[in-house]
Amino acid sequence: MKWKLALALLIGVFCNRVLANSAITVTDYNNQSVTLQAPAKRIIALAPHIVENLYSAGAGKYLVGAVDYCDYPQAAKSVTRVGSISSHSIEVILGLQPDLVIAWDSGHGGRVIPKLRSLGIPVYASNPKKLEDVARSIRDYGALAQTATQANSAAEKFITRLRKLDNENRHKNSLSVLYEVWNNPLQTLNDEHIISDLIKLCSASNAFGDAAVIAPKISLESVLKRNPDAIVASGMGDERPDWLDDWKRWPSLKAVHNKNLFYIPPDIIQRHTARILEGATQMCEHLDVARSHLKK
Repeated sequence: MKWKLALALLIGVFCNRVLANSAITVTDYNNQSVTLQAPAKRIIALAPHIVENLYSAGAGKYLVGAVDYCDYPQAAKSVTRVGSISSHSIEVILGLQPDLVIAWDSGHGGRVIPKLRSLGIPVYASNPKKLEDVARSIRDYGALAQTATQANSAAEKFITRLRKLDNENRHKNSLSVLYEVWNNPLQTLNDEHIISDLIKLCSASNAFGDAAVIAPKISLESVLKRNPDAIVASGMGDERPDWLDDWKRWPSLKAVHNKNLFYIPPDIIQRHTARILEGATQMCEHLDVARSHLKK
């Protein structure tokens, strides 16, 4: 009987080691370890860019919940909603029985993270601020969902395209750029935001990169004082916002005087996804036009 007991103990130790070795661990953007005992098969994503990156990683098929405005790719539109970016229904989240929640740790959205963790739900905190972070996110999601082959391929494709844009633009003359998120109130972004990294990719500088908060509301006077070489606006959709032309009231602005008022659709520049390189390409092209105007 003793040998049977010993054998049983050995088998138990072996099984525990196998389980331990099969655990998946990644480090999130808050430098916290996220460990799953098995690949994530029921994922809730609490921001549109997270949803899009999950699909890029091959893990979109495991999405059971998302927030409002998760509209890309098309399949994301049919995923159950659990609230908005800044306000989530804990009851709905729990009812979906997720084995992983990926939350955007920015602004009010990050407040749900400790609450979910206290309930025993694994949470990966996402807060990409650099263009390379898009690839990191895709790789991490692939690891957590065990779709690493597709995820690593997508991440490598992104990095290759990013390096190409960098090589094409790094030696160009620098410009000062105001990125206008909205006109009323007048709002921009500082160097903590990924768009500032995108502006740098195009060999330019963010006119308000030194602002104290990530999405500051700024005054007209401060724009006139900093006098950017170009103004690039986003808006709410694919159409160029009419309010971009409001700057023409101040012809002394270099951006106005040199006809350097440009527009990029928000979905390809304000989301931390692979599509941001489409926005980067447009930004660099716009700034090449701005440079040509400055030479005249």
